[in-house]
Amino acid sequence: MLTIHTAGLLLTGDPATAPVPGGAVLVDGGAVAALGPLDELTAAYPGARIRRWPGILTPGLRQWHGLWLLTRAYHPDPREYDDLGDRPLTGDRLAALDLPDTRRSGSVRRGLQRMLRYGTTAVGGPFRDPLVHTAVARSGLREVPATLAPGTTAAPPDLDPFRNASALADVIPAPLTAGGRADLAAFDVLDEAALVAAGAGTCVATVLAGRLVYRGH
Repeated sequence: MLTIHTAGLLLTGDPATAPVPGGAVLVDGGAVAALGPLDELTAAYPGARIRRWPGILTPGLRQWHGLWLLTRAYHPDPREYDDLGDRPLTGDRLAALDLPDTRRSGSVRRGLQRMLRYGTTAVGGPFRDPLVHTAVARSGLREVPATLAPGTTAAPPDLDPFRNASALADVIPAPLTAGGRADLAAFDVLDEAALVAAGAGTCVATVLAGRLVYRGH
């Protein structure tokens, strides 16, 4: 089924393309079929399902520090929140944990699921640990190089890709283009400046290869 995703503003991620007020992305299977104003796409594809999101629509984000977050942090299970809290554990708190493969595997899966809540569709690798590599492959998230990742000396990496970013271009693997993979995210903010300031915690939807994999409440 053809699906049109639309929001108050479309940012394709292409610096040569201006933001599109009332913009939309037509998704066919796992690919972007067309981009443009909503009224043009609905006229051209009257049978398409329409998903309306508040705020802005952008390409899916790249989590530069995917390897660090999946191998040097523990993501607690909700049943552990009373004892461990709900934030990733690192450093001495991580070292104090007993982490057999089954528990480590659960942490990796939860880490990937939480990345989706921040509009993430691509994670920086490479993932040579078989356990992590398998989890990433099964998640559908794209593995991308992290050779230009910002440093982590000032503070541990964060699930929010915008924590050390100054523009959308800093945290996307590729612009949205017709024929490209349908990885996109919607954020409940007015424009790019507001997104960078507020961060990816404003995510209301994440679409991964055409599939709606996260929808905020």
